[in-house]
Amino acid sequence: MKSQAIITLAVLAGCLGAASSASGAKESANVTDQLYSEKLRPQFHFSAKAGWINDPNGLVFYKGVWHMFFQYNPFTPPAPFWGHAISKDLVHWKQIEHAILPDAMGTIFSGSAVVDWKNTSGFKKGDDAPLVAFYTAAGGTSDESKGAPFTQCSAYSTDAGMTWTKYEKNPVIPHIKGANRDPKAVWHEPGQKWVLILYIDEDWFALFESKDTKIWTKLQDFQFPGHTECPDFFPMKVEGEPGVTKWVLTTAIGDAHIGSFDGKRFVSEAGPLTGDFGANYYAVQTFSDAPGGRRIQVAWMRGAEYPDMPFTQQMNFPTEMTLRRFPEGLRICRLPVREIETLHDKEHKFKNKAINPGENLLAGISGGLLHIQAEIEPGKASAFGFRALGEEVRWSADGNTLSCLGKTAIAAPENGRIRLEILVDRTSIEVFANGGRAVMSSCFVPKTDSSQLECFAEGGAAKAVYRSPEARTNLCEGCYARLVRDWNREAGVR
Repeated sequence: MKSQAIITLAVLAGCLGAASSASGAKESANVTDQLYSEKLRPQFHFSAKAGWINDPNGLVFYKGVWHMFFQYNPFTPPAPFWGHAISKDLVHWKQIEHAILPDAMGTIFSGSAVVDWKNTSGFKKGDDAPLVAFYTAAGGTSDESKGAPFTQCSAYSTDAGMTWTKYEKNPVIPHIKGANRDPKAVWHEPGQKWVLILYIDEDWFALFESKDTKIWTKLQDFQFPGHTECPDFFPMKVEGEPGVTKWVLTTAIGDAHIGSFDGKRFVSEAGPLTGDFGANYYAVQTFSDAPGGRRIQVAWMRGAEYPDMPFTQQMNFPTEMTLRRFPEGLRICRLPVREIETLHDKEHKFKNKAINPGENLLAGISGGLLHIQAEIEPGKASAFGFRALGEEVRWSADGNTLSCLGKTAIAAPENGRIRLEILVDRTSIEVFANGGRAVMSSCFVPKTDSSQLECFAEGGAAKAVYRSPEARTNLCEGCYARLVRDWNREAGVR
């Protein structure tokens, strides 16, 4: 008897305003349309209008707006600083005026931002809570800062994050060693204080505490061999275990330590745990003050290539993290944020259809912007997967391996099934297996203009059983620029 399949594919209506304006300038419809018709411009991943970007910085949510700052270098000679993009839905992004610019203390390297709800800093003016950013002043990285060391500084906003003023008594943490950098701050509720993690040198990190965001005292030094820069530190509730909270420490490559923190010392209980098995995932950071206790992570897709494009690099699509207990212990799972469903338009449903060798279940369906969900029972198949834009996502029964763009991860069947969620956006593929237990984020330069989709099986039939009311596939590229422009006009973001 042939295996049966249930697959639903949804055509997504529109995309994401990643770079609709720069430096606060208004652009004409024609300019916007031209920008998003660029052959290699990501459509639902953030990229700057022009120039180089890398680390996400200062991720923070306040009064209905998501703020994403980022390392930005649009000029020659290089002088990195904080660029700034805003969104109301984590999907449509609007690049606005640059946030924190270089000075005599150095160019502006990575850091974080928080909402100071209790006004511990004393920066509050008016009705808005102050937002406080922490960044590295990278001394010696410009002619203006020649001879200066790397120090940790702060800036604040009293207008809901739209403009920023540097703290007049910077630095808040003086130079410690080498290129110490990348301060990440978090509020510690039990201690009614701020806690900050800082990369020091080699594999050396340190924790600090402060009552006012201005005066910091060291709590702890620790080492994580093989790990450097861009640390993140935050609490997470264990799903399904009321009252149980653990602390998570991640480093630049996204690997995580899970452990306990008593307000003075962090003790790792599990880790390092691989955060992403793909080729392009770096400088990971999470949003502060996300509503509903959500923990949302963004990374720089380092190393991507965009021949003949005016921009360089992109961010990954935001993912939501959960902390779950499995037989082998606590593990972090990541899936695309649910807001991607706002892009859905048409649906293609395949119910009770076999995935048979030599057949393409998705024949006649094409697209270069994809969101696919499927739940597969391997059956007698030795391998199965999907092909899009000339690239392949393949699961093999030999070792339970999942492969894409030269990278592999282990994805063993759970209850006899493999769950896959796949994002494809012109130059990137992100694969989420088994509820986000294994994730692969990689970039590529398309080798073909064909956008035909394929769903295949080898060695025998597989059974695809879709677990959700809808599957998600194909964003409409043609309406992207229009929707970006309309959203920027209608959303009321200023």
